[in-house]
Amino acid sequence: MGELALVAKITHVPSMFLSELDGPRKGSRQDAIDGHREIARRCKALGVDTLVVFDTHWLVNANYHINCAPHFEGLYTSNELPHFIANMPFEAPGNPELGRLLAKACNDYGVETLAHDATTLAPEYGTLVPLRYMNADRHFKVVSVSALCMAHYLNDSARLGWAMRRAVEEHYDGKVAFLASGSLSHRFAQNGLAPEYAFRIWSPLLETLDRQVIEMWQRGDWKTFCEMLPEYASKGHGEGFMHDTAMMLGALGWSDYDGCAEVLTPYFGASGTGQINAVFPVTSQSGNAIPAAEASSAKQYRAFPRL
Repeated sequence: MGELALVAKITHVPSMFLSELDGPRKGSRQDAIDGHREIARRCKALGVDTLVVFDTHWLVNANYHINCAPHFEGLYTSNELPHFIANMPFEAPGNPELGRLLAKACNDYGVETLAHDATTLAPEYGTLVPLRYMNADRHFKVVSVSALCMAHYLNDSARLGWAMRRAVEEHYDGKVAFLASGSLSHRFAQNGLAPEYAFRIWSPLLETLDRQVIEMWQRGDWKTFCEMLPEYASKGHGEGFMHDTAMMLGALGWSDYDGCAEVLTPYFGASGTGQINAVFPVTSQSGNAIPAAEASSAKQYRAFPRL
C-alpha cells in the first residue's frame, strides 16, 4: 500500500535561524539550510506527502507519543536558547490519520504509544527548524514523534521505527519520509565558552568518535554501529540518547540494513556539538519478521542498557 520513500538523519541547530538574520551569524549555516532544502526537493520528487520527524527536543518520561494534530500554527521561542530562536513563525498541516496508524502499529508490536490528534501541544524545535526549510510552502503534512526519551530502552525505539514502517507499508495510502532530527555528539560548550565553540566540537575525542561513526555509515558497517550504539549514545553524549537514530535504524532494518549513507551537509560543529545532514537509502526488509536485530542477534537487541 504505502511507501517509506526517504529516510534521513538531520540537524536542527537553532543557529540556522540566526543565519537568516542580519548580524554576525548571517549566512553561517547556509550549508545546513541547503541540505534541508535538498531533502525537501527529493521528497517532492518521490511523491512524499508526509514528513514524520523523530524529535530529540520532545522530552517524555513515559510511553512514546505522536503529535498528529490536524494543523500546527503559531510563534515559537526556544526556552532552551531564547537568544537563538525568538518569535519564529510556523505553520504546517498535520496528518491525524497517519498518526493514529503509526500508534496502533507500535502498540500491536508491544511498544506503548499514544497518538494525540486533538491537542493544543505545539511541536518542539527539533521539528520546527527543519520544517522552516523543508516545508516553507506547506507542501507536506507533518507528524512529530517524541525522541528525547528519559526512561526508555533503545531497543524499544528500534522496534518503534520498525513498526512505523510496517504501518506505512501495510495500512497507509501514501508516501512518507522519516527524519531523525538530532545531532551526533551533543556536548554543549561550557557556559561562557559558547562563542569560542560556535563552529567547533567540544573535544577532539568526541570529534574523532563522530567522524568514525560517519565513516561506518558511509561504508554500511551497521553490525558494528548497532552493537556500539548504546555506549556511543552514553559516552559520546548523543542527543536525546540517540533514540531518533535507533528509530531510524529500526525502520531501515537495524543491523541487517544494507544501505550506505549519503552525506548532504558535511559534518560540522555548532556550540560544541557534532551535526550532519545525511540520507539513507530505503532498501527492502525480509518479509514481516521482527526487526533484524532481534531475529539475528537476540542478545544484541535485548541487551541495551537503560539510558
